[in-house]
Amino acid sequence: MAGTGLYTSCLSSSSNLGTCWLVLKTHNARAVPGKLPGTGMRRLAIKAEVKYVNADKGKELVEVDGYAVLDVRDKTQFERAHIKSCSHVPLFVENKDNDPGTIIKRQLHNNFSGLFFGLPFTKPNPDFIQSVKSQFPPESKLLVVCQEGLRSAAAANTLEKAGFQNIACITSGLQTVKPGTFDSIGSTQLENAGKAGLVTIQGKISTVLGTILVCAYLFITFFPEQAEKLFQLAPTG
Repeated sequence: MAGTGLYTSCLSSSSNLGTCWLVLKTHNARAVPGKLPGTGMRRLAIKAEVKYVNADKGKELVEVDGYAVLDVRDKTQFERAHIKSCSHVPLFVENKDNDPGTIIKRQLHNNFSGLFFGLPFTKPNPDFIQSVKSQFPPESKLLVVCQEGLRSAAAANTLEKAGFQNIACITSGLQTVKPGTFDSIGSTQLENAGKAGLVTIQGKISTVLGTILVCAYLFITFFPEQAEKLFQLAPTG
């Protein structure tokens, strides 16, 4: 079988049933029956591995190999920017529970991570697997994406355990995607969809101050006499 390698012999056995499991690595996982010499009927379990690719390879998987894009980010990041024609099933959803413990955690989150990074207080999506299965059969080719690459890796592992066999992820997430790599929809670029909160405001302030300082430096460098006159006009304490 091309592209298939045997990496372990017997995982479990039963003397009564005469069964032995072998695991084969292949890009297209499935279970097939087979026989081993002198052991009777056997069942071979072929296990797929999640592909981790860069953004350019991810684009190739979509355009050439027919992979569908599954975005597992939260609703806020998805709305800021997402790949055109992708499907959205968040791995985490906003936690609106009102038990005392959750209220305290949500308040702490909103005062720190939520304030500085604009991140919602979330919990695992209990309907994640079912939502994906309602849109894609297990044999579907899926490119799973998130902003930093962590949620997509976790989602891919979850989907693989649920029976999905052709899963790929973009290493380090959409924050590494160069502008124009994918057709996107939203108010910002894909790589900037994770930026929000005070961090974004501080970044804009730093950019403005940096521009002012550069302009001042250039003015002093190329027009020293005019700059000196301006300094002389400045009030002294």
